[in-house]
Amino acid sequence: MRFYLLIFAVLTQFVIISTQKKNVLIFVADDAGLQIGAYNNTVCRTPHIDHLARRSILFRNAYTSVSSCSPSRSAILTGLPQHQNGLYGLHQGIHHFNSFDTVWSLPRILAKHGIQTGIVGKKHVGPESVFPFDYSQTEENHSILQVGRNITFMKLLVREFLHHSQNQPFLLYIGFHDPHRCGHTQPQYGAFCEKFGNGEPGMGMIPDWKPISYSPDQVIVPYFIQDTPAARLDLAAQYTTMSRLDQGVGVILKELEQAGHGTDTLILFTSDNGIPFPNGRTNLYEPGMIEPMLISSPKHRQRWGQESNAFVSLLDIVPTVLDWYKIPYPKYRLFSQSSPIVQLSGSSLLPILEEEPSAGWDTVYASHNLHEITMYYPMRVIHKKHYKLIHNLNYKMPFPIDQDFYISETFQDLLRRTRRKKPLHWNKNLNQYYYRSAWELYDLSNDPKELSNLASNASYSNILAVLQKQLLDWQNITSDPWLCSPIAVLEDAGLYKSHPRCMPLYNGLQ
Repeated sequence: MRFYLLIFAVLTQFVIISTQKKNVLIFVADDAGLQIGAYNNTVCRTPHIDHLARRSILFRNAYTSVSSCSPSRSAILTGLPQHQNGLYGLHQGIHHFNSFDTVWSLPRILAKHGIQTGIVGKKHVGPESVFPFDYSQTEENHSILQVGRNITFMKLLVREFLHHSQNQPFLLYIGFHDPHRCGHTQPQYGAFCEKFGNGEPGMGMIPDWKPISYSPDQVIVPYFIQDTPAARLDLAAQYTTMSRLDQGVGVILKELEQAGHGTDTLILFTSDNGIPFPNGRTNLYEPGMIEPMLISSPKHRQRWGQESNAFVSLLDIVPTVLDWYKIPYPKYRLFSQSSPIVQLSGSSLLPILEEEPSAGWDTVYASHNLHEITMYYPMRVIHKKHYKLIHNLNYKMPFPIDQDFYISETFQDLLRRTRRKKPLHWNKNLNQYYYRSAWELYDLSNDPKELSNLASNASYSNILAVLQKQLLDWQNITSDPWLCSPIAVLEDAGLYKSHPRCMPLYNGLQ
């Protein structure tokens, strides 16, 4: 009898342990900003994301590490900034950027530890060997409109993944294509594909989507966008696709609950970069860097519904997920035995889910090289407390404009008004937007719109020097190939292998 009781006890313990699986669900919106009720937008209706926020900790100071789709997604999945992981610009088509073959991404690491990985929606990174999800339903094998915007189709794919993963822990990555612009590739569906699947003739129907229309007079025009009828119409279309994104979050969370994973899954919601408007995507001003960030942990209910003012980065996602699973980051080198061991520069956010930190967590970094292959405009940024320093390496050239944004009504409106010498109703003009200083220093406590560059102000020379030093230190830690650009050439091989140096060019840019 004792033997059978012992067996029963062991089996019971095994059942308890096996049902206490740890899973992760990551939502990544596409070009989304803070047009969310939980972030105080009172017009754009996002009840499902708002509900998630009430079950999460909401981060007020969450930032992308790069303001471009593929580079940001590579950083989210590797924990390494784009200049370190090698995916410098857009992955698809003629751009053809890829991460270095030796990089260890989340799906590669988790597969080694028996965790099932799946991706539904926009992937936009490569090569496949670096990002090998076990279950992959993306733009690589479906129309991006279907797999990234048809929330019913996405729901069914999520259901299939959850069914096949019911016996082991999993990570599921959802890459929405909303609210990305689509006027460049699918103009028949509207500027933001706001008509796609709305039931009108020729638009198809998405059964789980109840379209919400917004009047241009309703929208809240952020300070960095001109307040004109054209821009308001653009924002109204974006709001409609934000509502579709929101309803997609709702149906997928319902699938998670129905699959029995409502109490064993860490849920993260964020976006890849800023919204596709002036000063937004492809910029490293605040509108291009600031992101929504919600983390719902079933093990940290004490902070549900609270806010954190900690400065956090999308580079923190990988260490957070690894910490959740109690998996160490692998020890490896990117290129050769002489190259440094790769280290994550981000940190786990799980301690913040325990309690608000009293110190630290006041600095984030960012880097940007390209969006489209013709858009070479490298930038490096440190944002420390209320100071922001931007280094524009290619500042002698005009800031480039991407194809999506160029044909938008918002940008065309700026062009028309400039040509016709009409008021822009904007806090800049095109010349100021195109041509920037090598160094831009802002005191965001007094200048949240980043309009007064203090880099040449003698009163801020000490602050400038400190931030420049800390930015350089981060570039060194992350093996930034642009470390010496544009005033010098980095020599780190041959005679300089053991003591790399920036060799001056005397090109007048010092």
